[in-house]
Amino acid sequence: MATWEDLVTYIRRSYEVIRVEPDEIRINIRWGTEEDEEERTQMVVVAREVLDGQEWVQLAAPFARVDEVALHAVLSEIGNTTVVGGAVVMGDYLVFRHSLPLVNLDINEFVDPLELVTGSADLLERHFIGRDDY
Repeated sequence: MATWEDLVTYIRRSYEVIRVEPDEIRINIRWGTEEDEEERTQMVVVAREVLDGQEWVQLAAPFARVDEVALHAVLSEIGNTTVVGGAVVMGDYLVFRHSLPLVNLDINEFVDPLELVTGSADLLERHFIGRDDY
């Protein structure tokens, strides 16, 4: 998978697509949970970015509104538990985000970080706001 179009084709075949723009595709990830828990979902934006002529794929999953959480507590939690990615403020939202170079991107180099980003965002959402809003 070496082009944005190849990645979008793979995503369309493999995930629940919410919206498609020229350089962005939004998907919904669903988790089948334990019998004693409800099903959870996590929306994630997969976007194409160009920096210094190189294409990147950005994974961004919102997990809270900035005004809903204590930023220091969120950043401390991420610092103690996260393997990939980090939190950023995008507009009114806190977003868990990670970027990957698109050139020579293999499928596992996309899927594994996607799962880590969405799983991390869902855990942060559950821990800090206690709902499944995103």
